[in-house]
Amino acid sequence: MSKPKPKVTIGHVFKTIIWPRKNILFVGLILIVISRLSGLVLPGATKYLMDDVIVKGDLHMLKILLAAVAGSILIQSVTSFLLTQILSVEAQHLISVLRVKVQKQILRLPTRFFDNTKSGALVSRIMNDVEGVRNLVGTGLVQLVGGILTSVICLVLLIRISPMMTLYVLVPVLIFGFISLKAFAKIRPIFRERGVINAEVTGRLTETLNGVRVIKGFNAEEQEIKTFEAGVEKLFLNIKASLTSTSIITSSGSFLLGLATTAIMGIGGYLIINHQLTIGEFFSFTVYLGFMIAPIVQMSNIGSQLTEAFAGLDRTEEIMNMTIEDDGSVRTEKIKSIKGDIEFSNVSFAYEEGKDVLKNINFNAPAGSVTALVGTSGSGKSTIAGLAASFLNVESGSITIDGIDLSKISLNNYRGQLGVVLQDDFLFEGTIRENILFPRPNSSSDELQSAVRAAHVDEFTNRFEKGLDTLIGERGVKLSGGQRQRIAIARAILANPRILILDEATSNLDTESEAFIQESLRKLLQGRTTFVIAHRLSTIRQADQILVVEQGEIVERGKHEELIEKKGRYFELYTYQARI
Repeated sequence: MSKPKPKVTIGHVFKTIIWPRKNILFVGLILIVISRLSGLVLPGATKYLMDDVIVKGDLHMLKILLAAVAGSILIQSVTSFLLTQILSVEAQHLISVLRVKVQKQILRLPTRFFDNTKSGALVSRIMNDVEGVRNLVGTGLVQLVGGILTSVICLVLLIRISPMMTLYVLVPVLIFGFISLKAFAKIRPIFRERGVINAEVTGRLTETLNGVRVIKGFNAEEQEIKTFEAGVEKLFLNIKASLTSTSIITSSGSFLLGLATTAIMGIGGYLIINHQLTIGEFFSFTVYLGFMIAPIVQMSNIGSQLTEAFAGLDRTEEIMNMTIEDDGSVRTEKIKSIKGDIEFSNVSFAYEEGKDVLKNINFNAPAGSVTALVGTSGSGKSTIAGLAASFLNVESGSITIDGIDLSKISLNNYRGQLGVVLQDDFLFEGTIRENILFPRPNSSSDELQSAVRAAHVDEFTNRFEKGLDTLIGERGVKLSGGQRQRIAIARAILANPRILILDEATSNLDTESEAFIQESLRKLLQGRTTFVIAHRLSTIRQADQILVVEQGEIVERGKHEELIEKKGRYFELYTYQARI
């Protein structure tokens, strides 16, 4: 499904994220340069304060220095505000864009991908993995560049004041830089693993909250608490490992730079005593040294943030490189109006290699006909329906729609004329109206009411105070199983599909509701190619053809009366249910 993908490189990030925003980043760089240069006014003023103003008592010079320092502080404040407004806002915009991009990519992945991935884990991939890019486009990257610029300028000024003291400073700084590079190389895999763990924990938590009734029903709260605790502990150990690495960087920086400061005190004192350095120059040197060291220490934090960003982008790129269902290069055929002739020719399918679920399935479903699929659980009925709905792709053989290979037809085109009602159909949190209108939100009031009446939804909504505008809760939890099923059927009626898949569509209905629905289904099925999966064989007696599926093969086919007369497998299933 997915292509092998190396780690995201600096070049890739520069090309896809940084370069498209070069104008904003350039403005940010100009602002950071202005900010950092204005910040150098203070250490420069220190020399004149010590050597000229205090020694000579020059009040005029004092006023000039105060004005210069106050002006530099004002400039720093303004540029800092502008940086936040320009870069931080752009960073959040980029995060929003990437979240939408990843969500769009995930929704276009094959259905089988979702069968093997927790929904909560995917939520984490969409919401959390892209968060780190704020440090690439936001102030993080610009501060990194600004910090390097400040350090270089300060280094030049330090050399001008005293080459000897500067040399003693550079040795521990270079050692610190080497340690930082090694540490960051180890941190990136830790951050990447954190994304995986975070997705696992989020996924399990989502499942727990969705299945809270099952958990309470089996008194399994303690079990779930322990499972969540184990996940949180695993996440904590990962964070602990990253904190250890970053603390090594910080501690080594403090130690090495502390040694440099101690050396400067000794060397500076010696030079002042020997009149090779003025007190003003010494103070200026120490302040410039602070201005050079501060960005270096800050860069270690920014480096950690950038490493986390790259780890998140690794996982994001992994998703973006997965092959989507319909990339437009293979599924190029479009059918303006599907008639509905569907033919399975020697179709075989396996979820796992070497374990065929379907074996050489052959049948024809003419346009407007109803094909019923019956058989024991696990026989392959739902797999046949999944293939007809294009949720799955055939591995051998072919499926044709109106004579065209289904694997070549645009999925948007095909599914735009497809309707599905599942046994446990999904309802979205919101109102009954919103759920019925889901496939065609712009439908007229008459079309909506027609679907409501056809599925007998009005039979229970008329008893609700807010009618169709009643809130149904997450997954329709406030409704009965039969009520949820009727809403799902109304949704399918409103979609007005050419091909219809009904998977146990009446399984949750009581006898009275089923009688209502059978009548509305008869209207819905007219002129549409329909596949019906039903364990309750009484619901499919009027089907144009019944396929009895056992162990992935069609063992019997025909109409209800024909199969009863044969007294084969269908007869056994039917009479067994009749006895029950």
